Amino acid sequence: MKVALITGITGQDGSYLAELLLEKGYKVHGIKRRSSSLNTDRIDHIYQDPHHPNQRLKLHYGDLTDPMNLTRIIEECQPDEIYNLGAMSHVKVSFETPEYVGNVDALGTLRILESVRLLGLEKKTRIYQASTSELYGGMPENKNDKGFYDENSPFYPRSPYGVAKIYGFWITKNYREAYDMFACNGILFNHESPRRGETFVTRKITRATARIALGLQDKFYLGNLDAKRDWGHAKDYVRMMWMILQAKEPEDWVIATGKTTTVRDFVRMSFAEVGIELEFTGVGVNEKATIVKCVNPLYQIEIGKEVLSIDPSYFRPTEVDLLIGDPTKAKEKLGWVSEHDLASLVKDMMQSDVKLMQKEQYLKAGGYLSNKHLE
Repeated sequence: MKVALITGITGQDGSYLAELLLEKGYKVHGIKRRSSSLNTDRIDHIYQDPHHPNQRLKLHYGDLTDPMNLTRIIEECQPDEIYNLGAMSHVKVSFETPEYVGNVDALGTLRILESVRLLGLEKKTRIYQASTSELYGGMPENKNDKGFYDENSPFYPRSPYGVAKIYGFWITKNYREAYDMFACNGILFNHESPRRGETFVTRKITRATARIALGLQDKFYLGNLDAKRDWGHAKDYVRMMWMILQAKEPEDWVIATGKTTTVRDFVRMSFAEVGIELEFTGVGVNEKATIVKCVNPLYQIEIGKEVLSIDPSYFRPTEVDLLIGDPTKAKEKLGWVSEHDLASLVKDMMQSDVKLMQKEQYLKAGGYLSNKHLE
């Protein structure tokens, strides 16, 4: 039975990857930070009583800033595969906590690689490092001849998060070449799901849309609506992570859809899922979205109601306006194809958040959630 260790297992990617590996018969170990509040919602459905004889998921308390702890966990698990998904991954917040981001996202990667080397596991353990499209910084002159960013495009990170991740990228590549380790970078473009954190823009949009449709919220605020992103589904991307570590040779890979959409259009698509049509007026910080039509009888909102405004505080100090990846290598060499397009992703997220907000609505009305309501 193969053994995998996942940092960041309680996050969006970690939870989907744990599901995938368990389906494939792995024993899965996950690292989670100690907290006084429970933060395992995304994996509770796959976690059994630790005394259960068939339990193949085990959690360990740990932190990417603690090298001795990481070394102890890796020695105990003796993993065949390590997926380093743990990170402080919010770009805007990284400007407020730059030192912490460097410690976790950059040096955390080094600590895992060095632990594997010191334990003599460099021939046994394959390592996946979660890299990011923020390495490219959206610089137009760095695109390939098709107008995309690929594995050979130069980097120009535009945030402390991107800078920390570029260290993680190069130290992974360095250990691969210096110590003959099977260590790979997956340069993931934006990937979303119903499990996306509430502070990330896509989830902020779908949550707000559901709340507005149900009458729980009047409006919400965003930053740069012109920003364009290559949005895929996290389920497709974690499958590619696994495929990367099954390849014959360790390499670096771009994981993307090759299509880009503005934040504004993501908002438009989200409201369309509940039968609401928006009109955008104004320019820059004065732009706003108002209701022009409601075709779903369940979600009737006053025509002309303003539901979205711009908050300048949400703009980044150095904005990345356009990111679009070229997944040609992944498709041609590993046979990876995405099973979800943007429309199905938005539908998946909206259906989930409408159900979530209906529970909130029910509770606010004085209802009691039975097990049936929680299904």
